[in-house]
Amino acid sequence: MIDSAPSQFRPPEPEAVTTIGIVGTGVIGGGWAAHFLRMGYDVQAYDPAPGARQRLEALVDRAWPALERLGLAQGARRDRLTFTDTLEEAVAGVGFVQESTPERLDAKVDVLASIDKAAPPGVVVASSTSGLAMSDMQSGCRSPWRFVVGHPFNPPYLIPLVEVVGGKGTDPAAVAWADTFYQQAGKVSLMLDRELPGFIGNRLQEALWREALHMVAAGEATVDQLDVSIAQGPGLRWALMGPCLTFHLAGGTGGMAHMLDHFGPALLQPWTRLEAPDLTADLRQRMAAGAEKAAAGRSIAQLEEERDDFLVELSLLLDQHAMRWRHHPARHPGGRT
Repeated sequence: MIDSAPSQFRPPEPEAVTTIGIVGTGVIGGGWAAHFLRMGYDVQAYDPAPGARQRLEALVDRAWPALERLGLAQGARRDRLTFTDTLEEAVAGVGFVQESTPERLDAKVDVLASIDKAAPPGVVVASSTSGLAMSDMQSGCRSPWRFVVGHPFNPPYLIPLVEVVGGKGTDPAAVAWADTFYQQAGKVSLMLDRELPGFIGNRLQEALWREALHMVAAGEATVDQLDVSIAQGPGLRWALMGPCLTFHLAGGTGGMAHMLDHFGPALLQPWTRLEAPDLTADLRQRMAAGAEKAAAGRSIAQLEEERDDFLVELSLLLDQHAMRWRHHPARHPGGRT
């Protein structure tokens, strides 16, 4: 049975949230707990797995020095973490719930239904799923409109992005609320226009990963060659601008439109095992317009200067990291460097 109509959905104000419920405390759920503790929230966590409490506390302890370097919000303390004996205790009195249980649809349906029964009415519940559709996961809930996807990237306490989208039964107000809340909680929230298998980030990662597997399987490249090709190549640029704005610069003063006109025919070449879409006039226009919007009024010259400054700083930082690692005691068990 479904409860009251979605029009009666009244979540608390995002800034009024003081306590977070965490259900599932593995690598992702534990990372969420560390992030929310850093941001000054009380965290109530639950995981039925043996040894889960000890693993969660160890994860937070390991993460805390890095979080201190990033900067702690006022009142942020590790002792604001409470590990509960039941799911019901974990979500009692909270202003938001982040679920991060194993990626199995049947299990997700059951745990979200349990959270729905126990969590305070009106509280938004987000799932950390990396690919399952909320439309499927909310099928056992009496209040499906308050359930959203809040897909993070590992580790959630260091990688800022979280992808937010609802399911067929989700009230758009819940998606908008989650988007606002995550931003106030120190995340970069990407609100998707529609439900999409794998969301956006994972689909891009998966395309790259599948081609990498193809190259290794065919003997065309080694794992080391693949990693170096990204970590010391386009990955450095993507850290600032992403693939689309990067290609916008590749077109010189003509931007994305010129890049597509000049390099578009290469889409027909067998560079990857992915089938390229037809480069229609509509697709060309949408890509060019999107790149101009992303540029936000900055000229190609200004974007190039911003890119170059960033890459210099990043290169110097990587050099410092490499130097520290070369002299790290773990690389020299005898103590000599």
